[in-house]
Amino acid sequence: MTEVDKIVEILDGGGIIIYPTDTIWGLGCDATNEGAVDRIFEIKRRPKTKPFVILVSSIDMLKKFVDDVHPRLETLLAYHQRPLTVIYRKPKNLPANVTGGSSTVAVRIATDLFCREVIEAFGKPIVATSANFAGEPFPTHFGSISSELIRKVDYVAKYKQDELSLSEPSVIVKLTDKSELIFVRS
Repeated sequence: MTEVDKIVEILDGGGIIIYPTDTIWGLGCDATNEGAVDRIFEIKRRPKTKPFVILVSSIDMLKKFVDDVHPRLETLLAYHQRPLTVIYRKPKNLPANVTGGSSTVAVRIATDLFCREVIEAFGKPIVATSANFAGEPFPTHFGSISSELIRKVDYVAKYKQDELSLSEPSVIVKLTDKSELIFVRS
């Protein structure tokens, strides 16, 4: 069994993983599984009103979970150099706890090949929230993840554990009602 197969098996069972995203190390689960999403809130000690970012593998998958992908955003997604999280209005096919009960959802098309392979094999979006307790600094590499947090999850990916390069969170943008791009975090 490959590592991707093992991760898919854990996600299928409603489990929680720690994995390297295309930005920083993250906690993840099946973004369509309300119970699994609740477990991440509990593990992170995060307020349930704070939404999560979800990762998808493609624009086709993205369109299954948001009502409208503006052509301007499709172009931006195709050419942006850094990982790009986009806040979309009117999420669909997702439990309300992923969005913190709001009418928007933050989605990123995974740029890391391992991440994309996991999501494609799983066939559904995965939650991507930093692998830290709420209020603590995000982990810049695997070694900076709390051992207490590691003990609370069902599986820790082995991929990239030895890398010490510093990673940064993604750029976050949203489209206004007038089709203007606003950079929330750059």
